[in-house]
Amino acid sequence: MTIIRAKQALLPTGWASDIDVEVGEDGRIAAAGPAREGRQAMADVDVDILLAAPANIHSHAFQRAMAGLTERRGPDPRDSFWTWRKLMYRFLDRLTPDHVEAIAAFVQMEMLEAGYATNVEFHYLHHQPGGVSYDNPAEMAERIAAAAAATGIGLTLLPVHYQYGGCDRRPLGPGQIRFGTDMTGFETLWQASRTAMASLPADCAIGVAPHSLRAVAPDAFADLLALAGDAPFHMHLAEQEAEVAEVLEHWGKRPVEWLLANVAVDDRWCLIHCTQMEPHETEGLAATGAVAGLCPITESSLGDGIYDGKRWLDVGGRIAIGSDSNIRITLSEELRTLDYSQRLRDKSRAALATADKSTGRRLFDAICEGGARAAGRRSGRIEPGAWADLLALSADHPDMAGRAGDTALDTYVFAGDDRMVDHVWAAGRHVVRHGAHTGHDAITARYRAVMAELGATI
Repeated sequence: MTIIRAKQALLPTGWASDIDVEVGEDGRIAAAGPAREGRQAMADVDVDILLAAPANIHSHAFQRAMAGLTERRGPDPRDSFWTWRKLMYRFLDRLTPDHVEAIAAFVQMEMLEAGYATNVEFHYLHHQPGGVSYDNPAEMAERIAAAAAATGIGLTLLPVHYQYGGCDRRPLGPGQIRFGTDMTGFETLWQASRTAMASLPADCAIGVAPHSLRAVAPDAFADLLALAGDAPFHMHLAEQEAEVAEVLEHWGKRPVEWLLANVAVDDRWCLIHCTQMEPHETEGLAATGAVAGLCPITESSLGDGIYDGKRWLDVGGRIAIGSDSNIRITLSEELRTLDYSQRLRDKSRAALATADKSTGRRLFDAICEGGARAAGRRSGRIEPGAWADLLALSADHPDMAGRAGDTALDTYVFAGDDRMVDHVWAAGRHVVRHGAHTGHDAITARYRAVMAELGATI
């Protein structure tokens, strides 16, 4: 049993002072309540502000190594997501399994040091350059799992089904061919990936991810949902205006409209981005119980648009946060970017605050709940039976002087950064201590060697 003693802790009932959280050998929270008198010497770790650690619900780990390489304008008159995607396709053809494992470990380490406890990996880099399968179809999935074993992060792996190059069912192009699966091939790959995940701790899980409406056939959803069962089911949806136009042209409805009319969406689903929604689509999708997987830094970087977060939250929609392209892995900045986008659009302040919760508190509560659901993980709350996914902030930072409760959370989100992150536990594994991952130097050295090998151009 490990005892964490917190000066402040955010429990399901609200903020509390002088709290002991007991973590069992199984990685779950055994008890959470007032510190017991006379037990000061029994606390294994003393922290200032203890929170549930959220899941990072959308990541393409390999894209981390591209950060900083796509900020020049190419020959196209208007740079966009689609021109960025061409560069990404060129880059990924250089990646080997060894590269991917080293990059994924570095990404997972950065997630943990930023305060996330779980990596939900939207994994579509399946094959060799040219599209030939590895002898082991789950070779790349095994590398993501090996990275998780090295970092100690909680992992929900989402093998991706990616069959077509567009709604007209055109073949995958040269850059996409490493992703490609027909349904038979995807089922084989998924089963092999599930075997790969069996070597990880019990908190790790696997789900299913059709890439997007552009990349799968309408009749594929029944088989994919049956394969997933009760596991998480994720898909990109309505990210770009051109995507909306393509789906409308070929399928007769806008992406969200088509999905709501043709598929039984429920709380197993996490729909990524959803930046291109009309008000009726926002309200209709929120009513299904699905989680909106938001990646504000990447959505800003790629010019996706502004998610209608205020309307979504006001009608009871669930949200979670992901780092997607991993150009920046920082939990506080993702939340700040999300909220500031709402303020800029509506020309308001504290756009997402409510009468009883500050902006930071409302967002943090929302992503803990939504992230746990999207990861298929009992976490997001400091309560007995939940996985001990925990984040401790330090009150030593000058901006935290005298701050408590919701004000401390607001200070972290709007005035702070990752330097406030002191400790992180993932299912009880104490992986970040005093701001640094326990394997920081070795993981960083391996990543640095990969970066040097890949070079600084695409």
